[in-house]
Formats: sequence, C-alpha cells, structure tokens
Amino acid sequence: MANTSSAKKRVRQNERNRERNIALKNRMRTSIKKVLKATDDGNQTEAAESYKVAQPLIDSLARKGIIHKNKAANQKKKLRKKIKALA
Repeated sequence: MANTSSAKKRVRQNERNRERNIALKNRMRTSIKKVLKATDDGNQTEAAESYKVAQPLIDSLARKGIIHKNKAANQKKKLRKKIKALA
C-alpha cells in the first residue's frame, strides 16, 4: 500500500486513468461492432458511415497509447476490407 502522499495521489490518478481507458476502449469496440453489423447485413452505406465514426476514434486511442498503433492499423484494415467486399 502507498505510504507517501505522492504515492497515494498516484494511486488515485492511476485508477481514474484506468477507468477512462476502459470507457474509451468500450466506445471503440462498440463502433467497430456497428460497422461489422452493417457489413453483415449487407448495408454498404451504413457501414461506410459507421466507419467514418470509428476510424478517428481508433486513431485517437492509438495516438494516446491506449491501444498499440499496429492494432489500430489492423482494425481499420479489417473494417475497410469488409466494406470493400460489399461493393
């Protein structure tokens, strides 16, 4: 357990950041699922619109270091590939 006041503060900050990161990852996963659902339904326009929402969100998480940059690239590639397959 943290003994010094600075260590206690760091524990509080880590917990707050962890919760924020979890919330952001959940938002990303939800936006990815919306694109995948639209592609499974065969709706290309809806999938493209959902991708326009998901792509900047994925990029921002990679920029902040919440997810790895290669994971972000792989996710976007997978989504683009599914959207292109509908065309």
